[in-house]
Amino acid sequence: MAEISFGTDGWRAVIADDFTFANIRRVSQAIALHLQEKKLARQGIVIGFDTRFLAEEFAQAVAEVMAGNGIRVYLCARHAPTPAVAYAVKNLKAGGAVMLTASHNPPQYSGIKFIPDYAGPAMPEDVDPIVANLQRITDGGKIKILPLSQAKRDGLLEAADPLPAYARHLEKLIDFAAIREAGIKAVFDPMYGAGMNYLDVILAEHGCELEVIHNWRDPLFGGSLPDPSFRHLKELLERVRESGANIGLALDGDGDRLGAVDGDGRFFSPNEILALFLEYLITYRGERGAVARTVATTHLLDRIAGHYGLSVVETPVGFKYIGCALREQGAFLGGEESGGISTSSHIPEKDGIFAALLFLEMLAKTGEKAAELLAGIQSRFGPVYSERLDFHIAPQEKETILNAMQEWQPKELAGVPVVSVNRIDGVKTVLANGSWCLIRPSGTEPVFRLYVEAGSGEEKKQLQKEIKETFFAHVREE
Repeated sequence: MAEISFGTDGWRAVIADDFTFANIRRVSQAIALHLQEKKLARQGIVIGFDTRFLAEEFAQAVAEVMAGNGIRVYLCARHAPTPAVAYAVKNLKAGGAVMLTASHNPPQYSGIKFIPDYAGPAMPEDVDPIVANLQRITDGGKIKILPLSQAKRDGLLEAADPLPAYARHLEKLIDFAAIREAGIKAVFDPMYGAGMNYLDVILAEHGCELEVIHNWRDPLFGGSLPDPSFRHLKELLERVRESGANIGLALDGDGDRLGAVDGDGRFFSPNEILALFLEYLITYRGERGAVARTVATTHLLDRIAGHYGLSVVETPVGFKYIGCALREQGAFLGGEESGGISTSSHIPEKDGIFAALLFLEMLAKTGEKAAELLAGIQSRFGPVYSERLDFHIAPQEKETILNAMQEWQPKELAGVPVVSVNRIDGVKTVLANGSWCLIRPSGTEPVFRLYVEAGSGEEKKQLQKEIKETFFAHVREE
């Protein structure tokens, strides 16, 4: 049987290759056993799915296994974004959720994400037992299945719609009246994904209008990726320009990450959006507490937080660690450079829909353009130039590079002294002038990632050059 491995955010694989009904049932049985072991089975489980090929059928296969184990199933009646499914766990007081999604990956992929009862990404203490159960099932353990028709007769199956409760919750977090009164013109691109009919419907309920593109199901995602990075937002950018909109907002395939562009062709990176949100939440909402960011996320957050006397929690890469900081370490805002954002008043799961609404509220309350707000932040706290490079390696090269990273103790980079070396996730070097570099291997691909942040474009390029020469001189870069 194919090996099933869990990465930083669940299991993903190619449909009909490794992502098969047989393997889905194995994973579902492992999760069912985990719920039973944690005494959460009686609370039931939410099952959601995105807009990919066979998404409904895969979700039904999960539901049959859960019902076969006597676990009550709340099965989404249609596609739903990950954050709404996560909130449904909290709203229904369920034992957890299974989300069928491959997020922003290519269309041939699907995946399973387990969301525990705390409504955020699963921590190792939840993933490790599931993996152990999976091994026992692979070694001959029984998979219990109950047809959905029988499950419904037995009272173990209920159709669920996460939208109403999720929308009511967002009303407590967002000033919809301010958005409506400001008359902000926005274009929304759900990228054919599970976020369609969520952001637009929620805004329409409050009298706020926005134009929507790509709001129908296309499992091929228009021949592109459901990834709200700049290179995939060409059509959104064109529509923003043509319509004279203030802002364009996009979600990834399962609605948990945000992308934003303006009419001047400016793309706002996740690092920049986080800085905008931090300054806005502090100055306009008066929020206080720690700020959580991953080891790969901009230190501009540190400068802003330090100015206001706030602390920063630095975590390994993976929103599960940000979620933990929001739940347990006093953080009021948490985020990662790959686009995940949430707050302590919300769920400890990244949420692109909530982030999009907060972005609109920020524009409405400040009365300024996003580019103007960002320019103000950079004039006060200094500019930063951030970039991630990916290096694809042959599998046999990985150990050599990891050993070299372990032994690496640079005294200076780009002529600037190194003041600290951080190894909580890869190797991160921080320089005396505040610039930094991080090298870390991907958890699921034969890829090493290099993150660099500097005070100038020239310094950023020099840091990249020196590290490429040290570790990746003969490696393909993408």
